Amino acid sequence: MSSSPLLARYAECIFWLARFIERAENLARILDVNETFSRGRSAAQSWLSIVQLNADEERFYKKHRTPSAERVLAFYLTDADNPTSILSAVTNARENARTLRPLVSTEMWVQLNTFYHRMGAIGPGDMLPGSLSRLLTSIKEACQTFTGITEGTFYRDQASYFYRLGQYIERADQTTRLLDTKYPLLSGGSDTAAAVEVGQWHALLRSASGYHAFRRVHSSELTPARVAGFLLFNPAFPRSVYLCVREAADALAALKHHYRLRAGNDISEGLDGLRAILEERSIEEILAGGLHEFLDFLQDYLIAITDRVSAAFFARRPVSGGPNPAAAAWPLAPVPQIPS
Repeated sequence: MSSSPLLARYAECIFWLARFIERAENLARILDVNETFSRGRSAAQSWLSIVQLNADEERFYKKHRTPSAERVLAFYLTDADNPTSILSAVTNARENARTLRPLVSTEMWVQLNTFYHRMGAIGPGDMLPGSLSRLLTSIKEACQTFTGITEGTFYRDQASYFYRLGQYIERADQTTRLLDTKYPLLSGGSDTAAAVEVGQWHALLRSASGYHAFRRVHSSELTPARVAGFLLFNPAFPRSVYLCVREAADALAALKHHYRLRAGNDISEGLDGLRAILEERSIEEILAGGLHEFLDFLQDYLIAITDRVSAAFFARRPVSGGPNPAAAAWPLAPVPQIPS
């Protein structure tokens, strides 16, 4: 396949454009799930868990004394000074798209520009309980519209494979974070959830757009273990960690095969190793060893993948701030062990 060489800065911009769009959509999903779970006495702790999930405690407490629905929502929806907010993600996506104007379609640019201005118009009234669900739905739909436009208009060359690589690495990471919002309910040791917990697991599946897909696989009783296993291991659900890792590996393989890229062998090895870990473990084993610990392991692993992509293709140092990934072997963190 012949094509003009892709500049490293363009490859980096398209990789992160995809990631920022996925990040914005999935953070909206996490906030939507948490809004459902946070009703009751433990509301403050529930909102704090979102801050902890994104490792934002230091940044959050510099501006706010205590977590509350109003403060955490503003922090993650409209705070331009918070680099992990949805507004920041959309702003960064737009800036990457601006750099990529010679490559992205007019329809992609128009949709992203419209989305950016819509985010800038969000006011306090949009984050009130009666309006929040509608706002989060509109954010998810804006991201999905951009993804659909990209699928239908983006030219299939090197840039498109870097887009897919970024998209699926980010989606895998965000699925682990979405699932991490619910892991405390798995600590009781019973496979059958109480009625209120069943409702929360229903909400989690719906937030991941996976309820109907889940019911095609499990038509009988819904249990936490089945939901967690579906989101981690299902090979056909578009947001499962396993499928995302497989798609990222395929995108990288296509880049190396079609465009003879010599770098990235260690990334292919790492993705293959991660897929093997996911294939070899059952949800029962994961729960026995600790779901939260396994999700942390996956997140660290995906950060290491990102570090190596940056070093191999963008001439960047590791973005995670950790040790040089080229000096470490896979896996970079120990896989949680199954208790004997």
